Amino acid sequence: MIALTRLNGSVFVLNADLIETIEATPDTVISLVTGKKYVVREKVEEVIDRIVEFRRKTGVGKILIGTLEKGTEE
Repeated sequence: MIALTRLNGSVFVLNADLIETIEATPDTVISLVTGKKYVVREKVEEVIDRIVEFRRKTGVGKILIGTLEKGTEE
């Protein structure tokens, strides 16, 4: 989960696992796999940094890398 800011200044928390695309239009638009879209104040790079940090804290990146490595060994 990552904290983001709507254009009106309200903060909300988004499930980073549901993000499909992030676009700069010039506002940052986040599209989810559900079809829902969010326009946020943060720049694309900042959203990506928050996702990476979230994955680092939760260890998801290590799990995914470990799974990929196991798949290549077989």
